[in-house]
Amino acid sequence: MTINKCLFPAAGYGTRFLPATKATPKEMLPILTKPLIQHGVEEAVEAGITTMAIVTGRGKRAIEDHFDISYELENQIKGNSKELLLDEIRSLISKCTFSYTRQIEMKGLGHAILTGETLIGDEPFAVVLADDLCTNHNADGVLKQMIEVYNKYQCSVVAIEEVPEDKTYKYGIIDGDLVHGRDDIYRVHNMIEKPDPKNAPTNMAIIGRYILTPDIFNILRSTQAGKGGEIQITDALMQQAKNDRVVAFKFKGKRFDCGSIDGFVEATNYFYNL
Repeated sequence: MTINKCLFPAAGYGTRFLPATKATPKEMLPILTKPLIQHGVEEAVEAGITTMAIVTGRGKRAIEDHFDISYELENQIKGNSKELLLDEIRSLISKCTFSYTRQIEMKGLGHAILTGETLIGDEPFAVVLADDLCTNHNADGVLKQMIEVYNKYQCSVVAIEEVPEDKTYKYGIIDGDLVHGRDDIYRVHNMIEKPDPKNAPTNMAIIGRYILTPDIFNILRSTQAGKGGEIQITDALMQQAKNDRVVAFKFKGKRFDCGSIDGFVEATNYFYNL
């Protein structure tokens, strides 16, 4: 089956960016003039996906308004040079379908993905965490690379990158064996959510890009709350991994952790200097 839909979990509070995120969704924080979530949608479109499913929460109305026409604004700038500044977002609005559902309680990424089931249905799908901003300048984006991997292996795919060994406590960490003939794809046999560095099996961290098969929803329904009292997607993926149904892909490109202030500033400087 082809990947036709991309899920964006976007209900979190963004507490690391308070007070900016008190009334503004963290997904709408801009890198230069473009919100984080728009970068993610453009990456999905480049991968051939035009159906966007967004899991929101209270105070996230700005996301819906962004992917909609603003008649008053467009009438105000019609005919002057500023009209061109809306070309990219207009293009996305015309190409894509956006649907939304609300996550009533914040109970982890696994719960957010399960909340999106009503928008996804019974088909494989991509997941993008907008605060992980990925770029592969003038080459295939991360999601497009991952879809090629999915087409070959027909199972869930997680994007990974090597992180400093003393930072493993911030990530889901995988352990696995290289697929024969590849140096960038691992058959996963273990995953640990945010392990202490001394307990981490590797330093290969899962970042905010996934291709998931639809059986993940039934697994999530029966997944107990884990670390932090949250339903962890890594716990659900571990159930698939027991049946050799997960591969990890070391993508080509650069990733910025825009959920942190340091990463946000780094991304801003990078795009400013392009």
